Amino acid sequence: MSLSEEARERLADIVELQPTKNAELQERWGLAGGSEVHQYLESELGEYYYRDENSMICATPEAEELVGDGDGGTGERSVAGTELQRRIVGVLPGPDDEPQSVVATLHDVEATGAEPSVDDVRSALHTLTDKGLVERVRETVPTFRLAIERERIVIETGEN
Repeated sequence: MSLSEEARERLADIVELQPTKNAELQERWGLAGGSEVHQYLESELGEYYYRDENSMICATPEAEELVGDGDGGTGERSVAGTELQRRIVGVLPGPDDEPQSVVATLHDVEATGAEPSVDDVRSALHTLTDKGLVERVRETVPTFRLAIERERIVIETGEN
């Protein structure tokens, strides 16, 4: 997707302000309301942002790399998440490795001592995909792998 200059500038605003909300972007962009912000995000920047568990607007790693300072996206990516998501990040294949199925991921997570259901693992994988940390590889059976290097990911669970 090729971005216009305006879209690239607005994406840079999201990267700078994240996590942010519609009102902050509305003020920055001079729009009439939060619904205009939402409409712009969906129509122009849909693949470059997501909303976290608090509905705050965040940039995907691809967005950060696209408008970044040229460091190649080597910075750490810290997101709020669950203990299960943290365990999944620990066992998923890396960005250059062969992806694995939900069931294979379940078995790898079980080997860490956790006992999630296959539905819990599937849901966590999709959440991590929405956050831009995991890539879904579309095949007959969906398979997953990390979208960025494991060392760059920090899942803050709020648990001790």
